[in-house]
Amino acid sequence: MTAQGRFKTPDGVGLAWRELGQGRPVVLLHGFLSSARRNWFATGVAQALADAGRRVIAPDCRGHGASDAPEAASAWPPDVMAADVEALIDHLGLTAYDLAGYSMGGRTAARVLVRGARPGRCVLGGMGDTGIMEAGTRAAAFEDAVLNGGAAADPVMGRAIHQAMAAQGLKPAAMLGVLAAFAPTTPAELAAIPTPTLAILGQDDHDNGSVTRLAAIMPRCTALTLPGDHGSVVATAAFRQAVVGFLA
Repeated sequence: MTAQGRFKTPDGVGLAWRELGQGRPVVLLHGFLSSARRNWFATGVAQALADAGRRVIAPDCRGHGASDAPEAASAWPPDVMAADVEALIDHLGLTAYDLAGYSMGGRTAARVLVRGARPGRCVLGGMGDTGIMEAGTRAAAFEDAVLNGGAAADPVMGRAIHQAMAAQGLKPAAMLGVLAAFAPTTPAELAAIPTPTLAILGQDDHDNGSVTRLAAIMPRCTALTLPGDHGSVVATAAFRQAVVGFLA
């Protein structure tokens, strides 16, 4: 049975998380315009990990799902998403745990590692080298889409993002805050990470760089390319098997 919890971050923002299973904890971080339920539970990843004897802890990131969605710019300082993950780990008293993230969650997981967290293992899904390191260009395209919808420079992306926000009740100002909080990561910072890591990218995911180049930068990173694109690969049996196998 899925349990749910809630806590306050040091700056007073309420964050929710979902929990399933028992055993060694694994913290799962979802993507932009998603939630723990959509990214990890609806895709079967959470259940697969629980079935493998893991305690799944999946927060709704600030601005998403059942967590608070502050609209003030002051609630979105650089790296606040990583700080929220650190606060949850501290709140739950986790010392021996693993970490996995998809898309925005992958970037956030990388920032958590850069900032000094040392999970036993980490999975970075839906992100290659530029997706992890270069927040600016993609964030600018997302910002344009959030602000302008079908009138954005990429109208297809703009319409899709507005539909996603409407379907989930996401606040545009909070989504802009998420984008503003992205922090870049340097090759030197990635090269200093000692954590065994699996980087997974869909073979038709062409917007987030190369997992091969990412693995070449990180000393203990293995690259894996799977069939699918950015939106579909996370829901495949191959992705679930890869994550469970690596974290087992």
